[in-house]
Amino acid sequence: MSIVKVIEVMCEGDSIEAALSAGVQEAAKTIHNIKQIDVKWVHGHVENNKITKYRVNAKISFVIEHAK
Repeated sequence: MSIVKVIEVMCEGDSIEAALSAGVQEAAKTIHNIKQIDVKWVHGHVENNKITKYRVNAKISFVIEHAK
């Protein structure tokens, strides 16, 4: 039986895809078996009437490893 844990992260990037990739890459430094990322909300930071950054709040799901 697998147990899945979910953590909530906030990430930032020049695009939504870049923000999500940065969040997964950073989480993967200490978490293994990442299976999914679900976007909760997206914010665009605006300067001079242009979106300059995207901030994403997302949930990352990963399978917990069993001790052997």
